[in-house]
Amino acid sequence: MTYFLGLTGGIASGKSTADDFFKKKNIPIIDSDLIAHQIMEVGQSGYNAVVACFGTNILNDDQTINRRQLGEIVFNDKAKLKKLNDLTHPLVHQEIKRQMEHYSLEKEKLVVIDVPLLFESGFESLCDGVLVISISPELQIKRLMKRNNFTKKEALARINNQMPLREKEKRATYVVANTGTIGDLEKKLSDLLQEIGR
Repeated sequence: MTYFLGLTGGIASGKSTADDFFKKKNIPIIDSDLIAHQIMEVGQSGYNAVVACFGTNILNDDQTINRRQLGEIVFNDKAKLKKLNDLTHPLVHQEIKRQMEHYSLEKEKLVVIDVPLLFESGFESLCDGVLVISISPELQIKRLMKRNNFTKKEALARINNQMPLREKEKRATYVVANTGTIGDLEKKLSDLLQEIGR
């Protein structure tokens, strides 16, 4: 039986670093962000639905979606964010399930499902266990501002649109604090793999 480990955390908490570690261990990763990007490529079902809903003023000159502009719209208006999620989440959900079936048939021992909004979108029901990468709020704001070149206001708008990290920690099967170096995080993840027995 394949063990599906849900991976989540707050924005800029270190999920990508955890993904890199699992990749090095040859553990397959189902990446919901990557899937979300693919369905928003020109001509794809998600792209068509989003442009129909939000208009062509969110497009770049080459007709691709200007993510920063779309972000400005939805992260400052909860109703519009809900609309965007209602359009895209079912399509992402569908593709995740398709990939899960594929890995089950391949008899993979462990598969990581990376979903930033895992609890918010009800994905934990698909997982055998959930790992939350945890970080302090101060460090989270600092990393997000640096990574995305955001102002503090932009960073807080993104963070406040997610379930609080403390709430995610309460609902997780495993919590790994990402407060030190990449090496520290990798050591904790290595111990976790032994605990899961995969």
